[in-house]
Amino acid sequence: MVSAGSRGIGAATVRRLAADGWDISFCHYEDEQRALEVEKAASELGARVLALPLDVTDGDEVAAWARQVEEEFGPVEAVVSCAGITRDQPLARLDDADWHPVIDTGLDGVFHLCRATLFAMMRRQSGRIVMVSSVFGVYAHAPRGGYPSARSGIVGLTRELAAMTSRFGIRANAIAPAVTVTDTTAIVPESTRNTLTETIILRRFGRAAEVADRVAFLLSDEARDLTGRVLEVSAGISL
Repeated sequence: MVSAGSRGIGAATVRRLAADGWDISFCHYEDEQRALEVEKAASELGARVLALPLDVTDGDEVAAWARQVEEEFGPVEAVVSCAGITRDQPLARLDDADWHPVIDTGLDGVFHLCRATLFAMMRRQSGRIVMVSSVFGVYAHAPRGGYPSARSGIVGLTRELAAMTSRFGIRANAIAPAVTVTDTTAIVPESTRNTLTETIILRRFGRAAEVADRVAFLLSDEARDLTGRVLEVSAGISL
């Protein structure tokens, strides 16, 4: 199950996992055309695909999604959370109408997805969880719009889950990309993007496919000894 699978890192993840032989269900929010394109691409790679419109901030909707996937595909073996939004405002200027959607999507939505699938994984003594955070949630280089707050919450949630579920054979890890070329970064002013580029050692933004490669690694048997880790895809921004 992949949240926010119709665009950006989520869409790249769906395509990469389909190429690796996974059957996939992904959700999307008011993005029907892109969802159809991603669904078609994954199907052409040989995967069974179930794409559904839903709001990850609604815990009941996410729980119903998990039940439907189990009914149609069988046990959920892996969960990848990619959903997140931002607001291009300094924290002090955010009002409630801006703050709550950022936290509700970027942190509550992750919790809803984990909660909807966790007990079944615990019963089976097997499962893999990967959450997409951000280097801004680790280092807070760009403290705007509540985004670092939500993304740092994901880091804490990952470690809490790892500590709680390791004895059940579940691995929980996070990926912290630096600035990645997605719809989210497209709303950032060009002057800000240029400034950010200068803080990155490799002087370039990341690519969604590069993050998807790390997701595939963390879901693979090659990462069977990793849990509670935050894997940075930072292009040297932390330096």
